[in-house]
Amino acid sequence: MLYMFSVKKSPLTYFLEKVSNGNSLWNTTTLGNEKGRERVYDTIFRVPWRCELLIDVGCFVCFNSFLSLLTIVPARVVMTFWKLLRTRKFKRLSTIELSDFGCFIIVACGITVLQQIDISLIYHIIRGQATIKLYVIYNVLEIFDKLCQSFNGDVLQMLFHSAEGLARCPPETQSMRFWIWRFISDQVLAAITLSACIVAHYNALPALLVSNNFSEIKSYVFKGFKKDNVHSMMYFDSIERFHISTFILFVLAQNILEAEGPWFQGFLINALSVYLCEVAIDIIKHSFIAKFNDITPTAYSEFLEALCKQTLHMQSEDAKKNLKFVPLAPACVIIRVMAPVYAANLPYNPLPWKLFWIMLFSAITYILLTSLKILIGLVLNKHATWYVNRCERRKHHLHAD
Repeated sequence: MLYMFSVKKSPLTYFLEKVSNGNSLWNTTTLGNEKGRERVYDTIFRVPWRCELLIDVGCFVCFNSFLSLLTIVPARVVMTFWKLLRTRKFKRLSTIELSDFGCFIIVACGITVLQQIDISLIYHIIRGQATIKLYVIYNVLEIFDKLCQSFNGDVLQMLFHSAEGLARCPPETQSMRFWIWRFISDQVLAAITLSACIVAHYNALPALLVSNNFSEIKSYVFKGFKKDNVHSMMYFDSIERFHISTFILFVLAQNILEAEGPWFQGFLINALSVYLCEVAIDIIKHSFIAKFNDITPTAYSEFLEALCKQTLHMQSEDAKKNLKFVPLAPACVIIRVMAPVYAANLPYNPLPWKLFWIMLFSAITYILLTSLKILIGLVLNKHATWYVNRCERRKHHLHAD
């Protein structure tokens, strides 16, 4: 059957006919339905809110782990030494104590490595490079950083396993020699891996200078992802958000030492711009990943529930879905970049008084960090308890219906 267009129609008649027949855009689009409406609202409102909430909670979980390394671990090491000095009797260390000593030694090795690096020189070299060169360097080092982080986590697990074996093996046996050798070798391997990871952390500073965000959207949005992949990606974004905080602290320390004139307002504006840009990119990325892969907002609530259960140390059905964050490298970087700031503010006094001021500054810093650790830990536990109970009540109501 052939359809013929009447050529006898005048332009005015054609226009009036189109006006009376309705919206001509329907010829090139399809009529929406309730499912399409929900999909639009999910992309614009529900997924961004739940995505940002999950990333923020994950970032605070990383921060809590970071503060534990700077407060809990040193306290446990000092307490162990105090017990040895008080009893004057060497006692077999437990798994946790060996792990604490291992982390303490690794951080000390990392800081020692960083002492050989001229931070100011690196900072000014980065600032003097062309934008396109920084873009290439950042992409290379970002991949290197991800690989080192992944391997560093595996090495640390291996170190803890060796500590457990050393703590449980019977004394004066061949197996004890084996576990001692294995613990020391794992310690060396962890220190070497950490050094490589620290290099990536240091040179990732161009993340503040060059925006790599749109290439990130391009590399993620138009690919197919399963729910578990999105879960892992959310955790990675939480860790990345924490790393950005360490980069900003790096720049703050350099500005305190070297900047002249009023600089703090400009620093705050730039730091806020970096954060807002990162938030916007994460929201856009996950909103469209959810749209193209038919991932509902409920999935992000399930991710947050799993993270809350991990915070409460509840057994998870799949340990691979846990947030894995090793704070050793960021701790080494932060200690290294903040040490010159403290040194610059020490009074010019004789050595005994200088030692006194060092101990005073260290004590004040430790008290502040411990207070912050307690506050964040309590808030995270309270939020996790509330959210898990809320999810359980919802599941109970659904089963009741």
